[in-house]
Amino acid sequence: MNNIPQLPVSSWIDKFVDWLAGFEGFFNGVTNFIGGIISGFQWVFDVLPIWLFMLLVLGATYWLNRNTKHWTLLIFEAIGLLYIWNQGFWRDMTQTLTLVLTSSLIALVIGVPLGIWMAKSRVFAVINKPILDFMQTMPAFAYLIPAVAFFGIGMVPGVIASVIFAMPPTVRMTNLGIRQVPNDLIEAADSYGSTGW
Repeated sequence: MNNIPQLPVSSWIDKFVDWLAGFEGFFNGVTNFIGGIISGFQWVFDVLPIWLFMLLVLGATYWLNRNTKHWTLLIFEAIGLLYIWNQGFWRDMTQTLTLVLTSSLIALVIGVPLGIWMAKSRVFAVINKPILDFMQTMPAFAYLIPAVAFFGIGMVPGVIASVIFAMPPTVRMTNLGIRQVPNDLIEAADSYGSTGW
C-alpha cells in the first residue's frame, strides 16, 4: 500500500554474522579457556568421593547456619543428596554445579570491575544501564542460539548464556554498593590518606 522502501535488515544481520564468523580463532580460544575452567571444576568433583563431597556440603551448610541451628535444612539437604546418588544422577548434578560455578566465577570477574567503573563514571553508567536492562529482560534461552552458533554444542554455550544473564545483577549491586557509601565515611577515608584504588 505505501511506497516506503523496506529496510534490508535480514541481509544486514547475515553480513554481520558472516563477519563475526571470521573470528573463528577468537571463539575457539574463548571455548578452550572456558572449557579449561569447566574441566578443572569437574575434575575436582570427579576426584572427591561422593561421601566426602556430601560431608563437605553438609559441613559448609552447618557452619554458615551455626547461629540459627536449623537442623531441618541439614536433614533435607542430606536426604536430597542421598536421593540424587541413589537415582544415578550424581554425575549430572556435578555437571550442573560445574556450569553454575563457572558462570558465577566469570560473571564476578567481569561484573565487579564493570560495577566499579559504573560507580566511578556517570557517563559509563548512563550508557551501560540500558544494556543491562536488555540483558536482564531477555530470557536466558535467547542467548543460547548465538552461543551455540559461535561456540558449538556443549557446556560452553550454556556458560556463556548464564554469564550474560547473571552479569547484570553483579554489575548493579557493585555499582549500588559503592554509590551508597555515606559521604562522611568517604571523607574519613580520604583524611586517613586512602586513594581511589
